[in-house]
Amino acid sequence: MASVYILYSKAYDSFYTGFTTESIAVRIQRHNEGYYDDKFTRSGKPWELFLEIPCASEGQARAIEKHVKSMKSRRYIENLKAYPEMIQKLLDRFPDS
Repeated sequence: MASVYILYSKAYDSFYTGFTTESIAVRIQRHNEGYYDDKFTRSGKPWELFLEIPCASEGQARAIEKHVKSMKSRRYIENLKAYPEMIQKLLDRFPDS
């Protein structure tokens, strides 16, 4: 199963959005171990899971990740967590592909 995940870094007071077909726990562990070459996540450790959006497919997860990143808005990300109906609207807007 694919998921969109949003991580939070206290060190940066910032969010990171990604998608995975792996376990979220494994993905977070890898970000915190510097497994990925992404300099942003490597230096923002430790990362914590802020929000997970389970998706029906990898295509849906990629589309939702792209949309969340395009918003470039902390408030939007915080509202996704505060208002779960926003997540359902995203799932409806970007159907399984």
